[in-house]
Amino acid sequence: MNELTKLIKADMLPALGVTEPGAIAFSVAKARSYTKGELKHVNVAMNSGMYKNAFTCGIPNSNEVGNVFAAALGYVAGNAEKGLESLADVKPEDNVTAQKLIDEGKITVELSGITSRIFIQATVETESNKAIVTIRDSHTNITKIEVNGEVLEESEAEHAADTTEADAKEEVHSIHGYTLKEILEYVETVPVEEIEFVKEAYKVNLELFHEGLENPRTTFARTLLAMNGGKEISDDEKNTASLLCNAAIEARVIGLDKPAMSITGSGAHGIIATMPLYGVYKINHLSEEILYRATMLSYLVCTYIKEYSGRLSAFCGCAIAAGSGMACGVCYMKGGRLKELEYTLNNMASSITGMICDGGNQGCTMKGVAACDTAFRSVEFALEGVHIDKAHGINGTTPEETMRNMGLIASPGMVATEKTIVEIFEDKLR
Repeated sequence: MNELTKLIKADMLPALGVTEPGAIAFSVAKARSYTKGELKHVNVAMNSGMYKNAFTCGIPNSNEVGNVFAAALGYVAGNAEKGLESLADVKPEDNVTAQKLIDEGKITVELSGITSRIFIQATVETESNKAIVTIRDSHTNITKIEVNGEVLEESEAEHAADTTEADAKEEVHSIHGYTLKEILEYVETVPVEEIEFVKEAYKVNLELFHEGLENPRTTFARTLLAMNGGKEISDDEKNTASLLCNAAIEARVIGLDKPAMSITGSGAHGIIATMPLYGVYKINHLSEEILYRATMLSYLVCTYIKEYSGRLSAFCGCAIAAGSGMACGVCYMKGGRLKELEYTLNNMASSITGMICDGGNQGCTMKGVAACDTAFRSVEFALEGVHIDKAHGINGTTPEETMRNMGLIASPGMVATEKTIVEIFEDKLR
């Protein structure tokens, strides 16, 4: 199996609700599993991206939002065995119990620092035990488990925890060893049987999309449906893509009870990277093979940018990284190849790069709308040979440099922006 196939296959995971509340609940549930007796206190320390993304984010099987409630539900009803779907078994009465713990002051969260590197440290203290679970760099990557002062598990990543963000960026991710040309060659030549696994992403994301259309809690979904002539698939590619994409995103961010298929640790990234492609595939009666190949291209471009920006940062990776991947996938489905893909990336880099991420919330729907609109425009221009020249702005002399520059805008470029966003959030709590 090709290295690029392995990379995406390992990274493509289902996630219930926005990934950050799921990760918070997972960490607390894992720590709770090492304790007995009456609860004294739960505290979750987390980096700014984690704190920000979960701040007003919907929680699966609950009408509540936010990182404190996610931590409380993780303690009350979280199932650590289910990873990012740890809240799949929450019942109505669990929400009542979780709120009681919060009211009693037994659940707290704190900001550990301003960084795009994922960090969660969940501490659960009962009358009998104290357990601490540490997660770093990806949402379920446990690097240390400590119970009653004894270290039960500690990974090499935890030993290297003092590595600075700048040092970490010097480590070259495997995706960055490829050029766009080599990625395209892989996409065009990999045996289709090797990448058929991506069809599971469409199964999962389409179920989430339909939940978004049918659930009375959504608002954008039905309006987007009306804008598409009341049809799930119309003759309008952009409106169809926006409906498919953003009804699913809205369902996800308000916490409806269906998972999304995530990529680079994000369900919204996974939705944007796939659902517009599905619209193009259906409208133009394309083959499943073309859809699967375009999906791998979309995933790989998204990953290429994301591994420069960091998993959690101050810019909207959904629109910028996944949106650029999706744009390349659409371009490929319409007959574009290396030159047109480069033009598409230049157009994307010159337009929505810098869009902020102010957490996982209903605003993600509007960001998804902007991503779809910009992506289809970028492709339309690129296929006509119209593009922003490499001499301008952050565009690089190569597509690889352009994607790298897009990532650098987020980290280290927007660290101060991240700090300001979190300060605004904390002001809202006062």
